Amino acid sequence: MTLSSSSYDVLLVGGGVMGCATAYYLLKADPRLNVALIEMDATFARASTPLSDGNTRLQFNIPENIAMSQYGLEVLQTFADDMAVDGDRPDPAFRQQGNLFIIDEDSREGALEGLAQQQRLGCAVEWLTPEQVQEKYPIYNLKDCVGGTFGRLDGTMSPLAVLLGYKKKAQAMGAHWIDGKVTQLLTEAGRVTGVQLASGETLTAPVVVNTAGAWAAELARTAGIDLPVLPIKRQVTVFETPVHFEHVLPLLFLPSGLYVIHEGGKHFMAARSFDDDPITTEDFEWHRHHFEDLIWEELVSYIPVFDRLKITGGWAGLYEVNPFDGNAILGEWPELKGFYLENGYSGHGFQQCHAVGRYITELILGQTPTLDLSIFSPQRILDNQPVFENKRKII
Repeated sequence: MTLSSSSYDVLLVGGGVMGCATAYYLLKADPRLNVALIEMDATFARASTPLSDGNTRLQFNIPENIAMSQYGLEVLQTFADDMAVDGDRPDPAFRQQGNLFIIDEDSREGALEGLAQQQRLGCAVEWLTPEQVQEKYPIYNLKDCVGGTFGRLDGTMSPLAVLLGYKKKAQAMGAHWIDGKVTQLLTEAGRVTGVQLASGETLTAPVVVNTAGAWAAELARTAGIDLPVLPIKRQVTVFETPVHFEHVLPLLFLPSGLYVIHEGGKHFMAARSFDDDPITTEDFEWHRHHFEDLIWEELVSYIPVFDRLKITGGWAGLYEVNPFDGNAILGEWPELKGFYLENGYSGHGFQQCHAVGRYITELILGQTPTLDLSIFSPQRILDNQPVFENKRKII
């Protein structure tokens, strides 16, 4: 039997929001490109994008992370019109209810450094005293906190709507969609030449982009590359409270990393990472006791009215965690020409898809980047030069 082979200019391994956004920017820059997206799960049942909480925020310490979020806000302003296909306009359902970070003494220095950086770059972020937070949001108990940072332009949206918006637009512009699992990166003389699928089919291309999310390291290993990306399970619990809130509260981040999202009315969801969260690509089971045993007590200590609530469900998804420094790994792998990385976001990747898609496109096409993101180059991995968000770094 003769196995088939197809040739492309660029192959994107992973059809989540990173892959689809990059396909869009590639074809926007050069409509003549022959681009293919390869996705192993066309239903997106386990994909990290639709299992994300869909938050975007300007509250970072590194200027490049802030700038990526600023560009993302620009994109969202015209997203529905820009991604329209045959009159069908996707609605990202973006709500700018704001993000409120509660600051304790241990995180004060990093928070103030970040705030100064954000305000220097023109971000609408302000410092609130505990009294000001209490006045605005009397449900909070801030006994151990020294203040808060509030970004009024931050907010949440539908990750699936953004993903499908990019996907449909990229396909309308000529991107090929391939259902299949890549089992091998193909290389020759120090450069990538394509991929092999589980079906045995070979796809050739001078450029392959790793947009495989939590499966990024698995893909890289097929070319002998040890990429510092771990697939880590995160559980989100959805619940109702006896109290009905007339206005949507800002997304609340507590010093431990616990976050609470108000969906409206009496509906909320909450989650946080723990050091012993499972490293897995197989376990997507949500456990009610995870919330009851590990989260509820802390939640009530900050929001006493949550002492009575009704758990209505939850889900589990995967973070692609970069244990090296917790930030994105962007650009061409120095030891394999033509192999580009968009990996390791550690929980803040969804909001960066717009800037990353544009940046990787510019690198592939040899253009001067609109936004210089070389601080996140893969070379830093080989040089052992981590780029940390701040000293305490809670993402």
